[in-house]
Amino acid sequence: MSVLASVPAVPEQGCGFDRRLWLVRHGESTWNAAGLVQGQRDPGLSPAGREQAARCATLLAAQTRPEVLYSSDLRRAVETAAPIAEALGLPICIEPRLRERSLGDAEGIASALLGPRCSGVERARVADADAAPEGGESVRQLYGRVAACVAQILAAHRGDVVLVCHGGVVRVVLAWLDGIAPEDMTWPVIENALLIQRDLRRTPACA
Repeated sequence: MSVLASVPAVPEQGCGFDRRLWLVRHGESTWNAAGLVQGQRDPGLSPAGREQAARCATLLAAQTRPEVLYSSDLRRAVETAAPIAEALGLPICIEPRLRERSLGDAEGIASALLGPRCSGVERARVADADAAPEGGESVRQLYGRVAACVAQILAAHRGDVVLVCHGGVVRVVLAWLDGIAPEDMTWPVIENALLIQRDLRRTPACA
């Protein structure tokens, strides 16, 4: 049975949208720069990552005045959220469920060594949604965690929402919003400090 049967309903999009969801991947971390698998390990931003976060904050502040700003509790996300919070005049709401996918024993190895047998990802697509490194999460588990979290956040707020998170989380949110099951997901490159906007509606039906 599809995991979509057990995750929260997707908020309606388009057709007279009146609020937006903003997704921000964290800036480059020291482990990104070193080519290491991060998962839920907690490196901070590199100097380049801090510059990326500052540019992202300026760009975001020029486009929206959101109701709320959420961030993963991992350091690289919180350090990215800090200049955004300052630019928007908002506090940071820390949400641990926005953490990156746990990659268990693979965390800390060279990214080039993380193969599809452990990651479940091959050629920019999910090849096995239930594969996971020892002690880590599968794509399906990540999907369930993130979809439940984001559905709760969106239900709690009526205005624009900003989520500062991680590449795996961004991919899952976009798939969930499009009604795509984990086994059918693509796995595109999500650049550091990338800003993605999705239009949502407050009301359940078009006028």
